Amino acid sequence: MANGFETEDDGDDRGLLSDRIRNALTDEIATGTLAAGAALDEQQLADRFGASRTPVREALRQLAAGGLVELRARRGGVVARMTPERIMEMFETVAEIEAVCVRLAAYRMTPLERSHLIELHDLSEPIVEAGNFDAYDSLNRQFHEAIYHATHNSFLAEQAIAVRNRLNAFRRTQLRQGERLRRSRDEHETIMQAIAEGDGEMASRRMRAHMLNAATSLSRFIETNKPGGV
Repeated sequence: MANGFETEDDGDDRGLLSDRIRNALTDEIATGTLAAGAALDEQQLADRFGASRTPVREALRQLAAGGLVELRARRGGVVARMTPERIMEMFETVAEIEAVCVRLAAYRMTPLERSHLIELHDLSEPIVEAGNFDAYDSLNRQFHEAIYHATHNSFLAEQAIAVRNRLNAFRRTQLRQGERLRRSRDEHETIMQAIAEGDGEMASRRMRAHMLNAATSLSRFIETNKPGGV
């Protein structure tokens, strides 16, 4: 065991290990523990997390896909320069895209799609009670993507997923701020109520607020946890 990570020799799944490494690095980048320009050496990270270089390389690849890391050939990578203002602009953009998605989904969603959304929401309750951030992050992603697909507009769904992928790391990190995990689920509940009533405009307003609340939570998390922060 190293830093709370099981090694591959302990039988931990390589894919899960790369996810854990990615999540740990994401939190450190978001809080500034790993500053812009900081080197991310594959071997040093492998030693730190008690892993081979393969899951480390996969974690760095995922971070690069989200714009958090710039890869360097055969040298790992460096932390990309990402200002708080840029992150907030990205959240504002995705808030508008998701507002459009849920408005259309409220009018176009099939009974089967609505049932699936309810199922995902119900599954999240014990996860929130347990305070399992990573499990909730996974269900949260499925919840939002179910709404994208329920628009029955494949181009819009593709664009929503592409933009979301740029923010995935930060969307996960904001869940660690205070009671955000519980509030996120409560906000999903209000969105689902609007969908159930067929009120696309209300669902849209609530989704926009949901996303902007996430941005505010992330800002507070970064401020609280940055080096030298209170």
